[in-house]
This record gives sequence, C-alpha cells and structure tokens, in this order.
Amino acid sequence: MQRIEAILRKEIGLNAASIGLSVFERVLRLRMKLHNLNNTEEYQTLLANSSGELDAFIEAIVVTETWFMRGREAFAAFAELALNDWLSRNSVGLMRVLSLPCSSGEEPFSIAMALLDAGFPVERFAIDAVDISANALARASNAIYGNNSFRGKHLEFRDRYFVKVDDGYALSPDVQRCVAFRRDNLLRGGFSLGVRYDFIFCRNLLIYLERAMQGVALEKIRSMLLPDGVLFVGPAEMPIVTECGFVSARISHAGASRLKPSSPESGNRRSNRRLALPKPQNPVHEIESQGEPDKAVSLLVIARQFADAGLIAEASELCERHIKENETCAEGYYLMGLLRDAGKDAGAIIYYRKAIYLQPNHHEALVHAALWLEKNGDVIRADAFKRRAERVRPKPLDEK
Repeated sequence: MQRIEAILRKEIGLNAASIGLSVFERVLRLRMKLHNLNNTEEYQTLLANSSGELDAFIEAIVVTETWFMRGREAFAAFAELALNDWLSRNSVGLMRVLSLPCSSGEEPFSIAMALLDAGFPVERFAIDAVDISANALARASNAIYGNNSFRGKHLEFRDRYFVKVDDGYALSPDVQRCVAFRRDNLLRGGFSLGVRYDFIFCRNLLIYLERAMQGVALEKIRSMLLPDGVLFVGPAEMPIVTECGFVSARISHAGASRLKPSSPESGNRRSNRRLALPKPQNPVHEIESQGEPDKAVSLLVIARQFADAGLIAEASELCERHIKENETCAEGYYLMGLLRDAGKDAGAIIYYRKAIYLQPNHHEALVHAALWLEKNGDVIRADAFKRRAERVRPKPLDEK
C-alpha cells in the first residue's frame, strides 16, 4: 500500500493520512474489487501502467466537499477589496480571479455572485476555475445543485441566482458565463495558465498535501499572483502560507494573505489595508473598560479579533488571561496553540494537546496538532491525530 501512496504523492502531492487512512484503504479495496484483483501489488502494477485507472483512482480519492458561500467572511472581504480597492485603482483593464481547486463549481460561482451583488461591472472581471477531477467539472458545467450545496441561514443569493428544477436548483446562465473552467493539476510539472491574477482562492488544498508539496504548490501560486494580489486560503492553512513567503492581509476571518513586502515580487506593493479591526493604542486597557459581565467570553472573543488582525502579542496576552481564569476551556487552549504556532513557538503542541485533552473531539485542534507534528518531523503521531480528526470531522448535511 505504501507504493500506491507514493504514486499518489508523486501525481497529486496527496498525503494519504490527511484524508484518513481508512478512507484511502476503502477506495483501494473498491478499485481492486472492480478489477478482480486480490493483492495490492497487482493493483500497483495496474496503476503504473494505466493512466485511465490512475485517473479513476484520483477521482475516487480526492475530497470534493464544498458548498456555496463557504466561509462567507472571505467572500465579503474579497468583494470589498475588489470594489473599493482594485476598481478604484484601475479605471481600465480586467480583474482576474482564480479558483483552484474549484471542485464542482460552488466556489468560483460564489465569487461571481459576490462581485455581482457588490455591483462590480461584469465586463471588468474574469474568473478562471481549475480542478483535477473531470467528474467535478462535469457537475460544474451542468450547474444544477442539490440541497447539500446550500448551507447555513443566509441563502438569499439562491433566490436571486437560481431557479428550482426537478433535480435541485439551476444556476442562472448570467452567472455561469462569468466562469471559465479547465481541467489541470497544479502539481503537474508543466502547469501554467499563462496569466497572472489579482486574487487567487486556493482554500483547503494545502492541508491535504505532503509537506514538500505544500511548498511546491505555493511557489507556483506565488508565480501566478500579481505583486499586489491577494491569496485566500482555508483557516487551517494560514500557518503554512506564512512560512512560505506570504504575510497575513489582516482581514478578520478571511484567510487572506499577500506576498511578503521584502519579496522581489512585491517591491511596489501598497501597504496592507485592514478591513476589520483598527489597532487600538492600548488593547488591554480598552477591554478592561468594557466592564465585568461576560468578561471571560469577551476576553476570548477579542483575543480572536486581535489574532485575525495580526496582533499576535496582544492576542496572546488576552488568551493567557482567559486560560488562567478558565482552566477547563478547550477553545482557549486551542487559540493559544494557534498563536504560538503563528510565532513558530515549539510550545504550540502543548496547547493543542491540552485542548484535545479537555475536548477529545475538537476537530480543529486535532488537525492543527497533526500539522504541527508533521512539520516537526513526527510523522507517526501526526498520522494518528489525522485519523482521529477524520473520525470526528463534521459531516455534511446529507450524511447526518
């Protein structure tokens, strides 16, 4: 099985443990049964000699979990940057946006809807969307979505851009025309889209890649991002990108980053704009002045706000106070782990483990603990945490 994992690692950079070894083994058994094969050596030979079977295995193993407006804060921040920043600086020209991987289209179509809702001129933007999965791209081309693609309470966009049909909800052709889909593999040797982008969405890909492949992927993304462009990643991926030539864009809850100012790519870049939280002169004093009611909750909430704004020292001070006053709060230890992780402090794992001890099914703490251990060379324990995280991963609505 290790050799089959190696094939996938080479082709798509996949860390099999990141999706759960049980999932990997189940897909492997199903593919072997389909071909009437009794041992993994025979299947490995088939994979090595059949590009069709390799494609089929990748289709079965890749994670395509997604929904519209997933991570609403990212789309809100993106729309504001596009309208009030990019458009104000560019009286002519086309704003280019990339969604990679785009899965079955929910993310790039959400990007288009966010721009249309913001009043961004439709003739002034172009969205490219790339994924390795032919099946996912076929669903995107069909543009009819079931209930699982619509989650949460804020579904007003569905009334504006979708029509109810027998199979679900059909997306407006006006939105469909905003996105150009393409099948490709970011980690392919000759991968190139031939253009550079003002905004790149690459959310929840890096966490599934081997450590070395994370660097390869981000190097390619860096080459496609314009000097003053913005990269959006998943919340768990911010520590990865900040170690690979990016800095937080200091936009609350958005997972947004820019190229480091010292990078050759960013010589003429303007200073970062803060959309969510201005830096207070004396953050601790201001919080204390709010009064005693719900003080513990306020400390943790505002610590998160400071962390999202890039104020790590201030956030750490508040988080330490919260932990001292609430010794059994798993969320407080988890946040302190994130803060220590962002500062490349070896003590981060201590806080992640404390959060997991207090709340054994804390999915985010399990994921970050696994990433920390893998980053620091402890692959065996990292895999164990990943397996635990997979077992407690929140299920989509249609699986509940």
